[in-house]
Amino acid sequence: MEANPTDNDTKIGLSIFALGGVFEIGKNMYVVEYGDDLVVIDCGSKFPDESLLGIDLITPDIGYLLQNKDKVRALVITHGHEDHIGGVPYFLKQLRVPVYATRLTLGLIELKLKEHRLKKTELHEITAASELALGKLTLSFFRTNHSIPDCLGIVLDTPVGRVVHTGDFKFDLSPANGQYPEIHKMARIGEEGVLVLLSESTNAERPGFTPSESLVGDKIMEAFQKARHRVFLSTFASNVSRLQQVVDAAIRTERKLALMGRSMVNVVNVALDYGYLTMPEGMLIDVKVASELPRDKVAILCTGSQGEPMAALSRLANGNYAQMDLLPEDTVIFASSPIPGNERSVAAVLDQLYLRGAYVIHGSGSSTGMHVSGHGSQEELKLMLTLMKPAYFVPIHGEYRMLSRHKELAQSVGMDGNDVFLMRNGDVLDVTRHGAEQNRKVTAGNTLIDGLGIGDVGNVVLRDRKHLAEDGILIVVVTLSSDEGTLLSRPEIITRGFVHVKESEALLAELNQRVTADVSELLAGENRKWSVLKHVIRKSCGSLILERTRRRPMILPVIIEV
Repeated sequence: MEANPTDNDTKIGLSIFALGGVFEIGKNMYVVEYGDDLVVIDCGSKFPDESLLGIDLITPDIGYLLQNKDKVRALVITHGHEDHIGGVPYFLKQLRVPVYATRLTLGLIELKLKEHRLKKTELHEITAASELALGKLTLSFFRTNHSIPDCLGIVLDTPVGRVVHTGDFKFDLSPANGQYPEIHKMARIGEEGVLVLLSESTNAERPGFTPSESLVGDKIMEAFQKARHRVFLSTFASNVSRLQQVVDAAIRTERKLALMGRSMVNVVNVALDYGYLTMPEGMLIDVKVASELPRDKVAILCTGSQGEPMAALSRLANGNYAQMDLLPEDTVIFASSPIPGNERSVAAVLDQLYLRGAYVIHGSGSSTGMHVSGHGSQEELKLMLTLMKPAYFVPIHGEYRMLSRHKELAQSVGMDGNDVFLMRNGDVLDVTRHGAEQNRKVTAGNTLIDGLGIGDVGNVVLRDRKHLAEDGILIVVVTLSSDEGTLLSRPEIITRGFVHVKESEALLAELNQRVTADVSELLAGENRKWSVLKHVIRKSCGSLILERTRRRPMILPVIIEV
């Protein structure tokens, strides 16, 4: 299916790079560019760490795409997880291009677009049998399986050669949702020749094979049958196969099912509408109704498996969920494992659940069997490499240690280490029929989402927020006579997050006296510029505060002329 190259085509290079998703977990975005044609694969998001105060979400910096917007032919999505679709609405607000995705993925994307009131977007449904012609790039697909239905790998045929992007995958040969990986198709793609393979690296450190999702269903059923009272189960809302297993267990144990958490409600509704989730009529009930039923007749699916403070499970653990109480001997199941970086938050929720007397089941693997990964382990990654037999290999989707381990796996199946490229976001792999090299970069980074703002919070704002969080703020209000240029009254000092006013009256009085003296001295001279006055106030307050408290609050002078 490879396009026939012209003489000019052989001189044009093929460029491949990531704008997100390497040297990190989350905000996946990969670009394949040939001449005047560019295809973007995935547009994910990730959550901020503790240093990004007030930031809601992080998405890729698409500055390069905006500079080359006439080249962008499409945004193609591999599957519907947040780290692959979370940035789509922010992307489409800046760059309106066709979006191609599978049926369930489109349903989840449409939810986001509706929330953001984005209309007139061009959405196209694709399947594993689809073929797309986008300029000189021709796309076809193959089915993989993961922890969400409708996952695809992507084959991009270019005049230079074939590029394969695996998406997230595992080789589950007995999938709970019946979506088997198209291993025969992958083998055929490899036999026809793959120039560059981009393959995910999430579980590159885990030996062996990842267990099948179908094993989890038996463990969930067993836990439901043993539970004496309510069952609360928290998992990733997008793991529709896991949700169906919970529904099946609730049916078998004659329990009604309630949902807690907006994302859980949204995904369940989409999955029901599109036929990916089935349950009897009348089984799904409101949380308020569930709270009034006998405790052994209720199961609750809820968000919060990653310890998010405002998610349903965290609020239950802290007794802050208005419509439902977690009572002693209720069963709480974590059918997930913490994403790297969330361990502390999850541990805090677990402690609160134990304090409330709940029977808690958590942990993956053989200890509980309540969770298996959706990502292939080492043997599956090696199998993908063996099937594809690429000339060049780029590990993607993972932190550096994962990418590095994936490189070692590639070498263990016969690849030359010089043909494996570990790239940071923005690093460009330029490929021709004569070789590949990595020696240039494009703009890449983070776009910080704060409320409705996209990228309007930068380092200066974050530094101010950190300053305020650490030492608080001191506001000094000085009122001057516009006619005489003198102080009309003593300065008013307002403080937040710095000291407790009643316990620091002496310090605040001393600050007041010093500001009064220094401002009066300045006003008595000829230099009465506001900028100089503000500088004097900052210096006067800052030196005294540092001397007395060893703190450096933000000092904000306010000058009023009347």
